[in-house]
Amino acid sequence: MASSSLFQSPSFSLKPQTPISPPSPKPHFTTIKCSSSSKCRDNIRDDARRHNTTHHHHFSAKYVPFNSSSNDTPSSSSESYSLDEIVYRSQSGGLLDVQHDMSALKNYDGRYWRDLFDSRLGKTTWPYGSGVWSKKEWVLPEIDSDDIVSAFEGNSNLFWAERYGKQVLSMNELWVKHCGISHTGSFKDLGMTVLVSQVNRLRKMNRPVVGVGCASTGDTSAALSAYCAAAGIPSIVFLPANKISMAQLVQPIANGAFVLSIDTDFDGCMQLIREVTAELPIYLANSLNSLRLEGQKTAAIEILQQFDWQVPDWVIVPGGNLGNIYAFYKGFHMCKELGLVDRIPRLVCAQAANANPLYLHYKSGWDEEFRPVKANTTFASAIQIGDPVSIDRAVYALKKSDGIVEEATEEELMDAMAQADSTGMFICPHTGVALAALIKLRNKGVIGVTERTVVVSTAHGLKFTQAKIDYHSKEIPDLACRFANPPVQVKADFGSVMDVLKKYLSKSEAPRR
Repeated sequence: MASSSLFQSPSFSLKPQTPISPPSPKPHFTTIKCSSSSKCRDNIRDDARRHNTTHHHHFSAKYVPFNSSSNDTPSSSSESYSLDEIVYRSQSGGLLDVQHDMSALKNYDGRYWRDLFDSRLGKTTWPYGSGVWSKKEWVLPEIDSDDIVSAFEGNSNLFWAERYGKQVLSMNELWVKHCGISHTGSFKDLGMTVLVSQVNRLRKMNRPVVGVGCASTGDTSAALSAYCAAAGIPSIVFLPANKISMAQLVQPIANGAFVLSIDTDFDGCMQLIREVTAELPIYLANSLNSLRLEGQKTAAIEILQQFDWQVPDWVIVPGGNLGNIYAFYKGFHMCKELGLVDRIPRLVCAQAANANPLYLHYKSGWDEEFRPVKANTTFASAIQIGDPVSIDRAVYALKKSDGIVEEATEEELMDAMAQADSTGMFICPHTGVALAALIKLRNKGVIGVTERTVVVSTAHGLKFTQAKIDYHSKEIPDLACRFANPPVQVKADFGSVMDVLKKYLSKSEAPRR
């Protein structure tokens, strides 16, 4: 978590029909073949434009006030806003939610949507090669494909953690959804492609948006700066000085963002960016903006798709600002409501013990009023948040999914990360939080041996190499680093090398952790 002094402070038609099982839909793309004597002159965006892949349908979405008491049904409030309006809060100051016209979507049954989404998987047709935009009708149905800013994000690996599951947890069905294997190395790409695409649309409509800004603990700024750079849109980033890794710091700088390193924590940066965006025509990109959650929910749909539309028993998500746990609930719930599956999994939100306001609220039985905390330093720096914006969303999602909140100490999360790495993964500390939570829930008997469980890995381990170096060097105060694997210093002669190897091999024929 150390940082340089540079950053220190001083053509397809969807017509309404009865919801019966129609024939499998033809893919929403056109295959272009080049003759051997000529080259294809159209790129994929030009080809999409030429073949008019913008759908003529009646799907729509709008902002409505988030109402945790009745969010499964159309809002009883008359308050709503077009997605083309620049608005982040309801009239009462509460959160907003993107509400889709479910009646229009229900004109097509679950089999139709499953077949449609499957038909787009792995294609390079613009924009459906993206794991997000392959679900375009459920994300931003009214945006023109030509306005979309995409790196073909999503479609991330669902990894069967066979060895870790069997040896550490005695489980055969442990899976890790590697959302961090993405364009900028974190799940934030899923939401940022949606937000920046909408900003791109607004700018083409001559709306007063001069740039996009965010407060960040690292990954949000990386995603924002990359997608803005791809679209030629200025990005402004507020970072807490000395609180994120160098790998995270360098990403927005490399992508040309205007970076402010501020002598405060994430919550302080968040307060400042909200004040700034209220005064200047800078579009707010934090998860206060509900557009990002529309992209993030596609990871839940993707998990179902990768399991051939079979529902796992549990999904464990690391939680900081808490938008992601609601996004996963929303994705699963839409699939159930539209008939793709018949149930949703139970959700677990995993928090670092050093930044655990949701956990404390959960342990009170949800009865006490939510109280923010002062987040202490944690290796899981992206979730080092004491006053989460999406607390109401998270509580709602957990209640609706019969969910659980668990926490992990610094030693627990770092040990879990090291154990996972020793079985072939290379995960971030936040995934360590989720795995440590899973260990606790297995030990308590809450999650059974045979229950299919998915742990959501939110960022790439390469962003956190210093934490791994410190662990394996046993240089972390007050941590035993039980699974450290430091290199062995050996003299440069054959005999010394042989002695060390024989000693190593004699300990175990096949060393295992």
